[in-house]
Amino acid sequence: MQGEESHEPANGVSEEESKETVKKSQKADRKKKKLKEKLLKEATKAVNRGVCYLSRIPPHMDHVRLRQILSQFGEIDRIYLAPEDPEAQVHRKKAGGFRGQLFSEGWVEFAKKSIAKRVADMLNGEQIGGKKKSAIYYDIWNIKYLTKFKWDDLTDEIAYKSAIREQKLNMVMSAAKREKDFYLSKVEKSRAMTEIDERMKKKRKIQEESGSNAEPAQVFPPRVVRQFRQKTAIKNEVSQSKPGLSTDVLASVFGGS
Repeated sequence: MQGEESHEPANGVSEEESKETVKKSQKADRKKKKLKEKLLKEATKAVNRGVCYLSRIPPHMDHVRLRQILSQFGEIDRIYLAPEDPEAQVHRKKAGGFRGQLFSEGWVEFAKKSIAKRVADMLNGEQIGGKKKSAIYYDIWNIKYLTKFKWDDLTDEIAYKSAIREQKLNMVMSAAKREKDFYLSKVEKSRAMTEIDERMKKKRKIQEESGSNAEPAQVFPPRVVRQFRQKTAIKNEVSQSKPGLSTDVLASVFGGS
């Protein structure tokens, strides 16, 4: 009917669909706001964190045990223990030493700088202690607080060392490949020379059996001897023509009275 009005918007989108779109956009904005607040909190926590460096990790000590010991002084976020050199591990096991995993150094990240400083000042140079039956009872703490050091610095250093190690490994592999190629080329050359010698032996044997021992003489290129023109030596006639002092004059000068 002509008098009947339409409730549909002019652009073809219903009122319910527009409300749903508004709700989705508001929900996305809330998520972004929460994520931003979370990142700001993490950044604030990262600024307040402190890192301690352990220059020596006692045997039988791992990250779990280290966390149990140090967490009693304050909240700990992350721990990283650097494994020892694989060659040293193999040598130690062959010598009959400790067969477990050892660590050369470590880093501990505390939630607050003040706690990290206090732990380093309090424990450095002190006995680890604990139960007397423990394998680390008589070991000494070697711990130091790292001023203005962040965990990102550690990850960057680890990535740099890993890249250097990979580069060295690639260099060693390329050198080994060159040596292998050189060896294979020499082997191939030796095999070719051996085949030539065998063919020559067979040829000589056939010639001996047929009675023709005369072989064509090998022609060598003539030896080149270079001749250089020599200048005639000039006699030293200056000393002969030069007048000398008489013996009387010399006697009067050196021996005279």
